[in-house]
Amino acid sequence: MRWEKMSEMVKAFVGGQWVEGSGGSESYHSAFDGSKLGEFTVCEASDVDRAVEIARNAQPAWAAVPLLDKVDLMYRAYDLCREVNEEIARAISAEMGKTIRESREEMLQYGWGHFRRAAEDMLRFRGMTMPNSETRSIGKRMFVQQYPLGVVAVISPFNFPVDIPAIAITYALVAGNTVVWKPSEYCPGSTRLYAQIFERAGFPEGVFNYVPGFADAGEALVQNSEVNGLFFTGSTRVGRKIAAAAGAGLKRTLLELGGNGPIIVHRDADLDRAVEATITGCFYMAGQVCTAAERVLVHEEIHDLFVAKLVDRTKQLRLGDPLDEETDMGPLCNDNVLAQVTDHVDDARMLGADVIQTAEVTGRLFPPTILVNVTEDMKIAREETFGPVAPIIKFGSVDEALRIANSTEFGLNAAAFTKDLRDAWRFVDGLQHGTVLINETTNYWDQLAPFGGAKASGLGRELSSWALGAFTETKTIVFDVS
Repeated sequence: MRWEKMSEMVKAFVGGQWVEGSGGSESYHSAFDGSKLGEFTVCEASDVDRAVEIARNAQPAWAAVPLLDKVDLMYRAYDLCREVNEEIARAISAEMGKTIRESREEMLQYGWGHFRRAAEDMLRFRGMTMPNSETRSIGKRMFVQQYPLGVVAVISPFNFPVDIPAIAITYALVAGNTVVWKPSEYCPGSTRLYAQIFERAGFPEGVFNYVPGFADAGEALVQNSEVNGLFFTGSTRVGRKIAAAAGAGLKRTLLELGGNGPIIVHRDADLDRAVEATITGCFYMAGQVCTAAERVLVHEEIHDLFVAKLVDRTKQLRLGDPLDEETDMGPLCNDNVLAQVTDHVDDARMLGADVIQTAEVTGRLFPPTILVNVTEDMKIAREETFGPVAPIIKFGSVDEALRIANSTEFGLNAAAFTKDLRDAWRFVDGLQHGTVLINETTNYWDQLAPFGGAKASGLGRELSSWALGAFTETKTIVFDVS
C-alpha cells in the first residue's frame, strides 16, 4: 500500500530547466511513520530572485500569446493531469497524511479541474463599455479592460498541496501572468509531479517556475520588487506579515488565512444530520483544514443528546495508515501541528473541559477528540487548532450563538442547523464569515463560487471568475472622438 518513493531528488524548475538550488538538499518523510520518502533541493533567496527575473522577462511574450493558444495549453495540461492523478494522490497521502480517499478527492474533484475551469472562465471574461455620465463627456467613448498583473508569486500550504496552489497558478497563467511557485516543504514529491505537467504540456520557458524551499524562499518572493501579485494560503500570523510587506511594496495580494469556524446546532436541528456534518467538519483530514468546524455551538436543550450521538458516531471512525483504503482518518502532518493540538487540548482540560477520546495518541495519530464544558476563555475557543477536535459550547438563544460565533478574529466558514427559515436568515445575516452554510458542514465549498474570508481570515476571493479579478489589473480607456 506504500507510495513508491522518488528515485531522483526533487529539483527546482526555472526557465524551462530542472535545476538544483543553492541550499543543498533536505530529506522529506512520511507523515504516518516518519520513513524517508526522498530528497528535495533547497532554493534560497538568490534562486528565487533568479526565477522571478526569468518570469519577468518571459511575461510580455506570454501575455501576447493569443488567448485560444493559452486555452489549448490548459486543456493539454488537463489531459496530462488525468494520467497522473492517482500517483499524485498517493504522494499526497504519504507526505501529508490525509487518507487516500481524501487525496483522490483533492485531485479528482478539485485540483485536476482547475485547468479546465480557468480556461473556460477566461474565455468568458469580458470587459465593458461605459455610458457618458455628463454633458462634457459627449464625444467620448469609454471602455474597461483587464490586463495581467505581471509576475505572480504563489506560496502554498501542506494541507492541500496541489489543489490550493493550482487555483492561483492556472488562473494567473491563463490571464497572461507568469508564475513563481514556492510549495510546502512537507510535500515536495506531490508538488514536483504537478509541476512536471507544465513542462510536458509545453508552456514556454520561464512562464511557470517552481522553487522548493523553506520560509526564507517564501520571504524572498514577498520582498522581491519585481513580483506584482502575491497568493498566499496559510496562518493568519504569517498572513499579517505578508500583508504588511506587500503593502509597503504596493503589491496586489490574495490571502486565504486561518479560521475558527463554528457549527451552530439549534434546538430544532435535525440531529443526525448535524452530527454527520460535525464529523466532517471536525475530523475531515484530521481537522487540518482552514474551513474546519473548530467550535460546535449546541443549544442547551439538545446538548446532551447531541453529544451522545456524536460520541457514538466518532467511535466508528478508523484511525491509521492513510494509504489503507479502509482508513477514515490519518495522522497529523508534522510535529508542529501535533504540538499545537496537544497544547490546545491540554489547556482546555486544565481549565475544566472534559476530554473524550476514542484511542490513545500514538506518534502523529491524534484520535478524534470531543471536548465538553468548553468555555470561551480556552485557547481552543479563541485560536485555530488545526486538528481533529470537536469543542462543544452551550448556548441558549440565537443572539447568544451569534455573539459566541463572532467573538474571535476569524471569519472564514460558518454553519448553522435549523428548520426555522426565520432563524436561518438571522444566522445568514448575523454571522461575520465569508461563507455561511445552512444545514451543511463548514467543510463545504463550491468550485464555481467565490471563496475567502472576512476579518482576519483573508483578503480577496478566489475560485471561478473571482480569481481572474484578483490576478488582473482593471484599466479604464477613454477615447475623445469629437
